[in-house]
Amino acid sequence: MVNSLQDLKNFDNLPDAAHVDVNVVAALFGCKPPTIWFRVRSNKLPAPRKFGAHTRWNVGELRAVLMGEPA
Repeated sequence: MVNSLQDLKNFDNLPDAAHVDVNVVAALFGCKPPTIWFRVRSNKLPAPRKFGAHTRWNVGELRAVLMGEPA
């Protein structure tokens, strides 16, 4: 969770190629992680990628959605 908090604080400085976890995504969109998963299933958010046992969202794709582009 410490990395999540740091990623959230530094989100604007992260490169578009970076990836963040569900806790950061939830904080960015002002909701809880179950809502993020619902929005992914509803195609309102981009699908995450798996890195071994970790699930992460691409920062560039999240920025696009935050700017009003479709997922």
